[in-house]
Amino acid sequence: MTATEAPEQAPTSMSNRQILQAMSGLMAGMFVAILAGTVVANALPRIIADLGASQSSYTWVVTSELLAMTATVPLWGKLADLFNQKLLLQLSLGLFVVGSLVAGFSQDVVTLIISRVIQGIGAGGLTALAQIVMAAIIPPRRLGKYAGIFGAVFAVGTVAGPLIGGVLVDTSWLGWRWCFFIGVPFALAGIVLLQRTLKLPTVRRQVRIDWLGAFLIVAGVCALLIWTSLAGNSFDWASWQTAALVTTGVVFLVAAVFVESRAAEPIIPLDIFRNRTVSLTTLASFFVGIAMFAGTVFLSQYFQISLGKSPTVAGLMSLPLIGGLLVSSTVAGQIISATGKWKIYLVAGGVVMTAGLGLLSTIDADTHFGLLSVYMAFMGIGVGMLMQNLVLAAQNDVPAHELGAATSVLSFFRSLGGTIGTSVLGAILANRVASEMTKGLAENGIPATGGGHSSAVPDMTTLPEPLKNIVEHAYGVATGDLFLIATPFAFLGLVAVLFIKEKPLKTTSGMERLAAEDAAVVTAATVPAPRDGSAPGTVGLKKD
Repeated sequence: MTATEAPEQAPTSMSNRQILQAMSGLMAGMFVAILAGTVVANALPRIIADLGASQSSYTWVVTSELLAMTATVPLWGKLADLFNQKLLLQLSLGLFVVGSLVAGFSQDVVTLIISRVIQGIGAGGLTALAQIVMAAIIPPRRLGKYAGIFGAVFAVGTVAGPLIGGVLVDTSWLGWRWCFFIGVPFALAGIVLLQRTLKLPTVRRQVRIDWLGAFLIVAGVCALLIWTSLAGNSFDWASWQTAALVTTGVVFLVAAVFVESRAAEPIIPLDIFRNRTVSLTTLASFFVGIAMFAGTVFLSQYFQISLGKSPTVAGLMSLPLIGGLLVSSTVAGQIISATGKWKIYLVAGGVVMTAGLGLLSTIDADTHFGLLSVYMAFMGIGVGMLMQNLVLAAQNDVPAHELGAATSVLSFFRSLGGTIGTSVLGAILANRVASEMTKGLAENGIPATGGGHSSAVPDMTTLPEPLKNIVEHAYGVATGDLFLIATPFAFLGLVAVLFIKEKPLKTTSGMERLAAEDAAVVTAATVPAPRDGSAPGTVGLKKD
């Protein structure tokens, strides 16, 4: 906005009914974003086989969407501070529809990977913009109780996705292509609902987009994410590929910092990190991302390989974790809205999440499901109290015109933590499994044929009983070790939370705060300075 322009209309506070109506479109969009990442989990082996692709292609089908989503979140956040947020949400949903249709009709793996990139760009917009719009229409003091609704959407999408994908693949008259088509009606419904229910003031302003900064950020992040995704799998951690990718990523990001510090409209305003709350919540979000993604990704594999469960049963077994997340986010949100106190729930979430990961580090192939359920519930409760309330703390402590940047930075670092954590922990898991299998084969007098060092996930239904027991034990021990490695990161997140200063939650929405800030700018620009040299607005005031 220029110094003398203001919104076309003054925003007014929305009623609970209006907020719930507006959130219907946001929830449809979030469900679509979550479904895109989970519904194909059980379908990918069939997809790769039907398209005649390689194992490396399997990796890129998974990685491409995550790369695109993570790298574009800061861009969507900056655009939200410059353009109409409702139109941006509808654009991101439109991109998701296009990507889904192209994926569903793909006849080769290259087309599929390109479509997953388009899906990822759309999902990045939904991830950033949904929370930005919530902050725009809901005051921080009331925001907590609505977070539980998004927690429910997250839980349903996470649990239902793999189950729906498995059913679609196993249904002969549907097939894997419907794993992509199924999200299209929800995305279209979201576009319509947003048009009908979301009312945001139109703001006119002069816009200068930092295209060079955007390119450098995306290129640098992608180089590092490609490295963490493929290292230890496609090439060794200590290799020329690692040196090339890490050097490229660091050079691009250093250049991005230089460009962003001088840009008129930076993609990520570096000044935002001078805010102590933003810096600490960003750091904590990174560690929460590691814990959250490690729990959902590796527990599913543990259920299927170490415990011998089917993909459908494995999805159901994760209910304690999702249930804990849903209950804690809902209850904590309601209490925060009622009392205005929020730091105690961040601290409690950090403690419980760390304890949950520590307990999960004790699991093996013989762990009873009842005990495992308690451990998962602990982890879910901790993540639920932390994830949304970290965003609330940051949004409450920044000017309204920086809401988009602050929210997207937190989402970006949470996704970055999840991506890096999943890649690094996955490599550690593969090495630990290989070591345990080699040890198990030697102890049982079974000659090693190279399978113990294979990076491929074994098909448990084809293994003879002695070898099956060795594999189950290896994955059980290795998964426990992963959670032991993840526990210190959760503790670091707790330490970051402890240093956050609690501030009273604001009682005005983001668009109301933005209108007040813009009005102050207009007043400062139009009121002439007094002749006596005092500041504008001090005429007639006496000094004590």
